[in-house]
Amino acid sequence: MKVSFIGLGVMGFPMAGHLQSNGFDVCVYNRTTSKVESWQSQYGGRIATTPCAAAEGAELVFLCVGNDDDVRQVVYGEAGILAGTSAGTLVVDHTTASAELARELAEACAAQQAGFLDAPVSGGQAGAENGQLTIMVGGEEADFARAQPVMDAYARHSQLIGGHGSGQLAKMMNQICIAGIVQGLAEALHFGEQAGLDCGTVIDVISKGAAQSWQMENRAATMIKGEYEFGFAVDWMRKDLSIALDEARKNGSTLALTALVDQYYADVQKSGGGRWDTSSLLTRLHQG
Repeated sequence: MKVSFIGLGVMGFPMAGHLQSNGFDVCVYNRTTSKVESWQSQYGGRIATTPCAAAEGAELVFLCVGNDDDVRQVVYGEAGILAGTSAGTLVVDHTTASAELARELAEACAAQQAGFLDAPVSGGQAGAENGQLTIMVGGEEADFARAQPVMDAYARHSQLIGGHGSGQLAKMMNQICIAGIVQGLAEALHFGEQAGLDCGTVIDVISKGAAQSWQMENRAATMIKGEYEFGFAVDWMRKDLSIALDEARKNGSTLALTALVDQYYADVQKSGGGRWDTSSLLTRLHQG
């Protein structure tokens, strides 16, 4: 099966690699030519100079770029994905973006007799590299049934949530949960340090009980060491939280804690930690 993958960032690069390694005929595109060449030297496959060229002849077109504007840039126009799709093509957007954009793209694809799924992922760079991502999907059941076996190349679990935009809304819930959990973990570690406890020993105990979380299992040790030069960047987390907060204003939900943690991340950015992992919330408590 011919597929294409648009966007070879820290997520897209290994995701496209998993597709190629699992026997799919993959054509990739990235704005940075060196990244495309690096991918091809590692995985083989085909490369294209435009999103349009990458999409030509592909049954499924995957994309994973930065934000709403980036998505529109690679989808529309003479060199965009839609210029290269044909009737029956299925476009799958793994970008974390707005639900509004997902509905817009669904209509644009339908106008060209193509299908569309909004399919943001969770699991970070490690999840992408290990093929263990969780994928939240919005769209039609028939389109999801086509895409799921292909996405299995890099997914631990994928789930159709509902209609177009539902995948993005589910991802917003995901980020809302993470924001609160990371802040709680940061405060617990700060408390333990101030109390003179061996935080590593404490985490080893409480991670076996009700306080356990993915963040505790995968980030507590590096937080204790003050290591943040990896993982999901604060800049991107703030982008995601901005999307969630905008949507909350539209649907009338109250996200007081999320808004507060977003401002805490702003403090981390001001201190030069925009590219640090989201667990770097602990640094602002050390500054206090």
